[in-house]
Amino acid sequence: MHLLDFYRCVDFVNKKELIYHIPALYGESLEGLKIKPSGVYVDVTFGGGGHSRGILERLGKEGRLYGFDQDADAEMNIVDDERFVFVRSNFRYLSNFMRYHREERIDGLIADLGVSSHHLDDALRGFSFRFDGALDMRMNNRGGQTAADVLNTYPEEKLADVFFLYGELRNSHKIASAVVRRRERQPFRKTSDLLEVLEPFSKKEKEKRFLARFFQSLRIEVNLEMQSLRELLLQSVRLLKEDGRLVVITYHSLEDRLVKNFMKTGNFEGHLLQDFYGNVQSPLRPVGKVIIPSAKETEDNPRARSAKLRVAQKITP
Repeated sequence: MHLLDFYRCVDFVNKKELIYHIPALYGESLEGLKIKPSGVYVDVTFGGGGHSRGILERLGKEGRLYGFDQDADAEMNIVDDERFVFVRSNFRYLSNFMRYHREERIDGLIADLGVSSHHLDDALRGFSFRFDGALDMRMNNRGGQTAADVLNTYPEEKLADVFFLYGELRNSHKIASAVVRRRERQPFRKTSDLLEVLEPFSKKEKEKRFLARFFQSLRIEVNLEMQSLRELLLQSVRLLKEDGRLVVITYHSLEDRLVKNFMKTGNFEGHLLQDFYGNVQSPLRPVGKVIIPSAKETEDNPRARSAKLRVAQKITP
């Protein structure tokens, strides 16, 4: 079966077949897990189920796999395999569910962070500036605040912090001020409402880059992505067996910096701690160097161009 067949779904409204999501660095990430046939593995970003299917192909009868996803849409891709358990939850609750399923230790964990092609191509979810849909952006659309809630209720200073910290936008204060002035006249509801406010701040030649960063900042805030990632990394270290593998694919510098620092030093600030003899005090050891997609992969799958794959192994005490 061709890899793309794993990600196909049907748009019944427009009566056409869609690709749910094509994961970046697919082969390299599975290789990084160093899968043992009888091992216990966790795919914390199940999505279209591609990584999970690849792991199951490499597992034996005694192996087990847990797939996490908080998005109701991902449930259409649940794998029918007795070795697989689907967990309807955010991965920040990893430890709770592993304890519930009586799994004390795991052999490997994979996280393919960011937003899926399915989300970006669905106008109703509000993740993309290409469509005039509701300003939602929730990965879990069954609860929680929406992007519209953030824009309509956050104080101006907090909005500026979100745009600067998560979108790395230098003019964040001016944008936040414009957002507040607009909502005083009329609340934000649709993408077009937001684009109207952002137009004066984006230069034509850099418009897409600017909008991508701004929408990224809102999405990160709505879904508490950075907090969830920190919690996931800390829990993964506690759960991994000795020599267990942690595999993470990131798509922007904020995520990658956090993952890189944690894999190298065991903390998010990147502070290198050493014992009396100069040995690095970290629970993980990076495996190889960062991996990026080949030119061929980015040509076949343009959304993979910003992907970075990092692998680490739990150090034996």
